[in-house]
Amino acid sequence: MKEMTAGNLRSAFGGESQAHMRYLIYADKAKEEGFNNVSRLFTAISDAERVHATHHFKTMADVSGAFLVPSMAGFGYSATSANLDIAIGGESFEINEMYPSYIAVAKDQEEGSAEESFRYSYLSEKIHLKMFQKAKEAVDNGKDVDLGVVQICQECGYTKEGDAPAQCPVCKKPKEWFKAFA
Repeated sequence: MKEMTAGNLRSAFGGESQAHMRYLIYADKAKEEGFNNVSRLFTAISDAERVHATHHFKTMADVSGAFLVPSMAGFGYSATSANLDIAIGGESFEINEMYPSYIAVAKDQEEGSAEESFRYSYLSEKIHLKMFQKAKEAVDNGKDVDLGVVQICQECGYTKEGDAPAQCPVCKKPKEWFKAFA
């Protein structure tokens, strides 16, 4: 694997791993504040971020060694509204800056598996952003978000509210690949 793409995969792995943990911490805070659905949303999206990190890591199967891994990561632990702001900022960065450039580099370097891994994450992050924005609006109005079952594809991290689709629209895995957060 070409070094620029491998470096981008390591960075994406680091960022997704941190998002996974950050969202679990934010889930606990939301629950503590009585926002049980926001807590469940953070927990579900945390799982999608774990799926992304795992996919990035496995895509680097031919890369080994110790590396310093730079990654963009939001920090801060406050009330749920502020935590949602941090999540929204992180998802926006991934959608608007990080993944488009990583996809372009992987495509240019003809690293198809990396391009696919980045695309899986990019498409999911767009959904996460909308879900976090909806949750923030509710929390800022003093309410918990109205939220159905959240489904996470365990292959690509695709996220959907409601019933799992018969086939993932991103990676084409069957319904059985979805994990429900009810």
